[in-house]
Amino acid sequence: MTDSHTPGDGVRQRNLSRLLRLVHQGGPLSRATLTEATGLNRSTIADLVSELARRELVVEQAPAAAGRVGRPSPVVAASADIVAIAANPEVDALEIAAIGLDRSVRLRERIDLDHLATPEEIADLLAERIARWRGDTLASARTVAVGLAVPGLVRTLDGLVRTAPHLGWTDAPVRDLVSQATGLPTAVGNDASLGVIAEHLFGAGRGVDDLVYLNGGASGIGGGLIVQGMAVGGAGGYAGEFGQNRPGIATVTDRRAGAGVLEDEVSRARLLAVAGLASADEPTLAAVLHTSTSPSVTEEVARQRRILSTALANAVNVLNPSVVVLGGFLATLAGPDLDGLLQAVRAQAMPACAEDLEIRPALLAEDRLLVGAAEAAFDGLLRDPTTLA
Repeated sequence: MTDSHTPGDGVRQRNLSRLLRLVHQGGPLSRATLTEATGLNRSTIADLVSELARRELVVEQAPAAAGRVGRPSPVVAASADIVAIAANPEVDALEIAAIGLDRSVRLRERIDLDHLATPEEIADLLAERIARWRGDTLASARTVAVGLAVPGLVRTLDGLVRTAPHLGWTDAPVRDLVSQATGLPTAVGNDASLGVIAEHLFGAGRGVDDLVYLNGGASGIGGGLIVQGMAVGGAGGYAGEFGQNRPGIATVTDRRAGAGVLEDEVSRARLLAVAGLASADEPTLAAVLHTSTSPSVTEEVARQRRILSTALANAVNVLNPSVVVLGGFLATLAGPDLDGLLQAVRAQAMPACAEDLEIRPALLAEDRLLVGAAEAAFDGLLRDPTTLA
């Protein structure tokens, strides 16, 4: 729905976008800070903030008075009542969350699945949950869009999932199916590609211009890249499929999957098996692996770390990142001995490429993919706030 402003029209629209993005990404900011950050004068900032407030995209809060001299500047915050629905379909569950423009997680639900859900089933599940939430907890909120983080190759142009092999999806028009089922604009992206954006904006990669992110989930290993501050998607949006590379395995006895790819060797399913778990969310699996005294668990974790270190060394040689961020079960593998993994990577990488390298666990933990999906859903609004009446 639009109003008298023409979407995308001129300098004012761009300035509205700048302010909304600043408070969305940076949290509550004073008008004085916004004035300094944008170079706009105070009266222009006041006018722009008033319009964003009229559209209910931001709220103004009283500043803390302690220790201040003179008239305090009002604080501007993104609204928690502007909501995106974020979803991550996996082989064993559908994770759904309602995330506010202020980045608060309003609601979160994990729907366990006993079969591989079709794209149509996922669309219907989302439509049902969104309708329920909007009739209850989100009754006073404005739900603006849906974002999906899918473990597969997603064509940037139209949200077509070309292949999600672990889900059994091929050329699935997921964006259109979800949009039709929910009645909401929908964005679809690769899970790790959205995860790297979330970690770059809000997590372990915040402020890092050259970043490699690897995500370990039930469907395998995906990756995302930030190069010179920009997300890299490739020609079709498929860049970052580290899990499909064939790792070098120095010790023959470490190989489990014949000529398998990285995600066949470094595998959540193998960790669940040695831990004696049929399924588990990320915190549960991490707790079991970190407290287990079973030799089979210790040996499998060590084996996967050795292979992962080689794969990371290859990525470091090719891309020369300053930081590698690990999410999901890969963060669990890094675990309490992060420095040991870093030294194993450095031992196999070119010294110059790895001399300033850091390896960090994903700071957003199990929220990372949902936060990334929400960013994709909010993108249109952040680009042009005048699209929301």
